[in-house]
Amino acid sequence: MSDLIRTEQRTGHELQQVELEPHLDHKPVAPIEQDETLAARLIEIRRQLHRNPELSGEEFETTAAIRGWLEEEGITIATDYKLRTGLIAEIGEGDGPIVALRADIDALPLQEETKLEYASQVDGKAHACGHDAHTAILIGAARLLKQREAQLQGKVRLIFQPSEEKATGARQVIQSGALTDVGSIFGLHNKPDLQVGTVGIREGALMASADGFVVKVEGVGTHAAVPEAGIDPIVVASHIVTALQAIVSRNVGAQESAVISVTKIHSGTAWNVIPDEAILDGTVRTFDEKVRARIRERLNQVVSGVAAAYGTRASVRWIQGPPAVVNDASLAAEVERVVSQVGLKSVRPLPSPAGEDFAFYQKEVPGLFLFLGTSGRHEWHHPAFDLNERALPLGAHLLASLAEQALENLQAQQPVGD
Repeated sequence: MSDLIRTEQRTGHELQQVELEPHLDHKPVAPIEQDETLAARLIEIRRQLHRNPELSGEEFETTAAIRGWLEEEGITIATDYKLRTGLIAEIGEGDGPIVALRADIDALPLQEETKLEYASQVDGKAHACGHDAHTAILIGAARLLKQREAQLQGKVRLIFQPSEEKATGARQVIQSGALTDVGSIFGLHNKPDLQVGTVGIREGALMASADGFVVKVEGVGTHAAVPEAGIDPIVVASHIVTALQAIVSRNVGAQESAVISVTKIHSGTAWNVIPDEAILDGTVRTFDEKVRARIRERLNQVVSGVAAAYGTRASVRWIQGPPAVVNDASLAAEVERVVSQVGLKSVRPLPSPAGEDFAFYQKEVPGLFLFLGTSGRHEWHHPAFDLNERALPLGAHLLASLAEQALENLQAQQPVGD
């Protein structure tokens, strides 16, 4: 067993220790050259996007800006794939294999608190998850690939995907037909707790499935002074919240992993009235489809059982999110080699309980999602989130190199004609 590196992972305002298993045989072969022109351009692009965030499904100006930047590089926009927001572009010619690279482009509905010169200029909207950086990185990769287009052994399809935060964008892209004939797909996410120059790679489950639930408890309203005349849904809801906590501790094995969180409770309108209903909202995160199904079954049973014990009923409405991000093992091994070749350091991160709709692509074609170290001070979705922009050109070179190597591999696998 190799030694372990420990690093701090921020979750909200708290820090927790995360174990990272290093690849001790890491020997950079061909370090990424310092490309100050590329770096400056990507920083400019990222900051323009950061100042002008747009929420899921509203990325019209963002899409127009991306289109303009790609056209400046002479890159073809693939108009066959119809998307309301977001776009698809292609680099390469001929009938060879196709590799896809994906970046998400949407922002979050929160108020930025960074006080940076390039902070959001739109109240209540912010790129607090780094999708602006992902977009800039993919544009950088596109620029590099365009420069080497004549040497590509196939086509690279660039997916600028909308609505990741609502987990609907990947399915829109799939429905557009943009994964047709794609041999493999790659994507990345910035990782604040990893240092710039480090890439997190893991075969198998990397990020969790992310489902939501809404529980509606039926009560019988009455005056607060005579609760015996009704059925108090707040009491029932409180016991449901407590009972749900036992699902993970008593129905999920010690070698498995899951999270159930109730995140919102709403009931009542007056201090002296027992209401007639209570609503609970929450989320379930798992890394395994069997565990995911088991928790869903038990949560339904617990909710109905607790309600019945108090003489009433409760219903559960499920909001099915993306499945777990599960990386193809052979692609993970190949990515490790490319990371080393471009002079970056690979580590094996612990799986993240956050969700990512890149998982939908992996249900269609072999895919690999990785973490790009950005030396951030705050975790994703924090109002003061920011990242070290030195990571932008590194990510661009990495994605471009991954696409080139994947095309070579796919080309080698094609049968030789007579």
